[in-house]
Amino acid sequence: MATSGIKCIKRTQRDYSMAFKLGVVERVEKGEMTYKQAQVHFGIQGRSTVLVWLRKHGKLDWSKPFLYPLMPNSKETPAEKIKRLERELADEKLKNQVLNGMVDIMDKEYGAGLRKKLFIRYIWQAKERQQVSLAGACRVFGISRQAVYQSVARWEARREELAPVKEKVLYWRQFMPRLGAKKLYRLIKSDLLEAGIKLGRDGLFNYLRKEGLLVKPKKSFTKTTFSKHWMRKHPNLLKDKEITRPGEVLVSDITYVESTEGVHYLSLVTDAYSREIVGHHLSRDMKAVQVVKALKMAVKGNDFYRGAIHHSDRGLQYCSETYQSELSKAGIMPSMTDGYDCYQNALAERVNGILKQEFLIYDCKTFEDLAVLIDESVNTYNHLRPHLSLKMKTPNQVRKEKGQLQELA
Repeated sequence: MATSGIKCIKRTQRDYSMAFKLGVVERVEKGEMTYKQAQVHFGIQGRSTVLVWLRKHGKLDWSKPFLYPLMPNSKETPAEKIKRLERELADEKLKNQVLNGMVDIMDKEYGAGLRKKLFIRYIWQAKERQQVSLAGACRVFGISRQAVYQSVARWEARREELAPVKEKVLYWRQFMPRLGAKKLYRLIKSDLLEAGIKLGRDGLFNYLRKEGLLVKPKKSFTKTTFSKHWMRKHPNLLKDKEITRPGEVLVSDITYVESTEGVHYLSLVTDAYSREIVGHHLSRDMKAVQVVKALKMAVKGNDFYRGAIHHSDRGLQYCSETYQSELSKAGIMPSMTDGYDCYQNALAERVNGILKQEFLIYDCKTFEDLAVLIDESVNTYNHLRPHLSLKMKTPNQVRKEKGQLQELA
């Protein structure tokens, strides 16, 4: 029987994105796998490619990799470990007692049937570990072995049916590591239908929870705006204004990001209609000459309407002569919030949050690495990430649907 060989595709370091490298490094240093296992699992070519990434981007000392066969050495003494385990055991006993009581109440008052479902799941797992006798347990709880085998057969069939779902989820998560269930479902729905897999949005949510793939939002706040200054402040032109097309309103904001070298500042300019990031710049300080570079990128690389509105907070960078002269030269009208009120610049704040909570989740060692990660993240955000407010379309799709904008006199 003839067999078809698999052609080996040679890759270089440039073929792996910064986000992918940092994601692999994080999983290895968390102890989820060894660097050699990561090499095989992700199909990374080269004997020491992952080790090179660990030495360059990792937090641990990888000059002696044999010290980390699976995870960093524990700092606990044997006595401390025993005490910790004893406390955990006591907590688990109390937890089991409370949970059993809760299940009894639900079965009695609501008829949820949880007792039988949980029993079958637990007893089968215990049988696989050879901890209990299936026949004896069924006799005690009054459940037939046939019912157990039928339930297990249904679980196994469903698990096999949903196996491709995890692969599709992990594919998109390599580009958007913290993408939520709603947007994931939008991206993989057509693939599920094509594969004949029946799984709704709520079903996907439950599946992600069982597989430990749900993401939790991160909350952080650092003030980057100083509005009590002598420079001229402009009125808010967005009150009661309806935005009807791309290039009509640009919103700007500054947020802080960190690397091992310290705190840095990311300036963003976003098209309010399409949610597309049209200008961005990473700097080591918040001086106006740095912040204005994001605006210059937006003006140079994108079409907008003459007389468009630029909305921002009342930070001194936006009020400066440097920034205002660039707006005037481009024919853009300045608009500002009434005092330091983040809700009057909510869209810009939201874009900040998406980038930091969904994309910039890895620790970069250097300013340069962080800049590469930001460039990749902005590109992924603009072209791949669907938005609920855009009817699950990407910013780039919305902008293209409106066609190329012509500058108005």
